[in-house]
Amino acid sequence: MTSRLLMPVRPFRTTGPGRARTAPTVGTAPTAGTAPTAEAAGTTRGTAILDLAHPRVVAFVGRVRRAADERGATTDRDRLRTAHGIIAATVRPVYSVEDLRRVSRTLRLGRGSCSQRMAVLEAVARSFGVPTRVRGLLVDGAFWYPRFPKLRPFVPEEVLLAWPEFLLDGTWVPIAELFADAEPAAPVSRAGAFTNSGAETLFEAVARTGVDWDAPAACAGAAPCDLSAHLRTDLGRFTSRDELFARHGQTLCLPARTLAEPLLGRWNAGAGADPDAHPGADPETAPDPDARASSAA
Repeated sequence: MTSRLLMPVRPFRTTGPGRARTAPTVGTAPTAGTAPTAEAAGTTRGTAILDLAHPRVVAFVGRVRRAADERGATTDRDRLRTAHGIIAATVRPVYSVEDLRRVSRTLRLGRGSCSQRMAVLEAVARSFGVPTRVRGLLVDGAFWYPRFPKLRPFVPEEVLLAWPEFLLDGTWVPIAELFADAEPAAPVSRAGAFTNSGAETLFEAVARTGVDWDAPAACAGAAPCDLSAHLRTDLGRFTSRDELFARHGQTLCLPARTLAEPLLGRWNAGAGADPDAHPGADPETAPDPDARASSAA
């Protein structure tokens, strides 16, 4: 049994993979409906989460730009691949539950959840003039059981995931397809399944293997890239993750986030039950560097 008490009240419950249940009218039974189909335009503007003008974000974008130039990256897709690699190497994966965390703070702490690290990539894209949007996905909490085998009763019934999409050459490209035509950097087949266990997170996995929530014909059924069985509800596209979370809330309610964040926000993904497995000082307790220091990052 998974925890509903930890979750905020949402305007619907789910009925199965890819199906939504709309909010019932008083005195009537709820009815099932298909996932929303509305398209969001996307934008390059900053938001409260994607605080593009913050000196730390500006400095990070400059770092990515220099690295991309050094590697001969000439397209927006190649620049985003470069950014993804730098984020994977410098922002430690943890189980933070604060989806509204600003990108500048994630960069300052040097750690973040998959959602927070994806937000960093979105911020880089928008800073490069690439419009982004997010797809709202309600994913079955059981998808995260392999990471919390002893804490299953506390895993939320559903996890709200903001899945970024980037407008490249006139086509919306989900984050999982940024590397679709790339050779993996590590000596591992792109066909290797993502198991959501161990050190690899969704953020790293997209660089080496297919990750798809829709079960297209090419990877339907038991193929490694098919995660559609874990998708409960497709909430549609939103111009920003800010809009998604404002409309549907975060995965955990505020009291649960307040209690969980001090532990989960430092708990290394793939580090077992030891949230302090990563050595070194905690940036959260260190003095906040000024803009000149951050510009050297």
